[in-house]
Amino acid sequence: MGKYFTSVDLTKKIDHKKEYKQQLKLYQQRLLSLQQLLFKEKIALILVMEGWDAAGKGGAIKRFTEKLDPRGLYVHPIAAPAPHELRYHYLQRFWRKIPQYGQIAVFDRSWYGRVLVERIEGFATQTEWKRAYKEINQFEQELTDDRYIVSKFWIHISKEEQANRFAERQQNPLKRWKITDEDWRNREKWDEYEKAAEDMFEKTHVESAPWHIIPGNDKKYARVAVTKQIVEDIEKSLTARGIKLPDYSLFE
Repeated sequence: MGKYFTSVDLTKKIDHKKEYKQQLKLYQQRLLSLQQLLFKEKIALILVMEGWDAAGKGGAIKRFTEKLDPRGLYVHPIAAPAPHELRYHYLQRFWRKIPQYGQIAVFDRSWYGRVLVERIEGFATQTEWKRAYKEINQFEQELTDDRYIVSKFWIHISKEEQANRFAERQQNPLKRWKITDEDWRNREKWDEYEKAAEDMFEKTHVESAPWHIIPGNDKKYARVAVTKQIVEDIEKSLTARGIKLPDYSLFE
């Protein structure tokens, strides 16, 4: 295990449901007030959600978007490129989904597939995926130099926790659609994906577009941690731009 994953404390958890609900509500309300400020100031927010299969990306997205104004929010589930998209540079389909100033876009998986699944499964050549680190950094730099905030999240779980969640999904008729043969195949390449993720953090973690590795063995902890971190990243960026933050007491 590399230095980034080694530093993640997967024992972190929120024990009490009441505490979870209180913390989640607190940061959901702050995020809503910040969304209104982003709209007013015409600054857009881009959130990248990556992580292991069954890590809880969808659950986290559901929670931090729950109180937001849907008129200014877009969630993009990213799968393999369609045949017509393969006729273009791989970033073209993401440029088309970049939000307008003042809006929020969430990418449930993202352009980082180039250096993760496309690297591991051979969909990109070694020359292509090695070149992609620089391309991605330039792509994000163009956004953050303009009126965009970019925050990137990897929800991290243990291999054992993933196995438990896969088993739960197979046994639950309402969740069975979430588990596929591809998920099991990817699990067999855990070490390769871990190495690719470590390389990704090493080469694309920058102050203007940071990676946040969130402990996800406890879903409640992860959902609160992601929502809180989004709030802090927005606050940091707005403060750096000289924009006064909201008076949260008016919302809480």
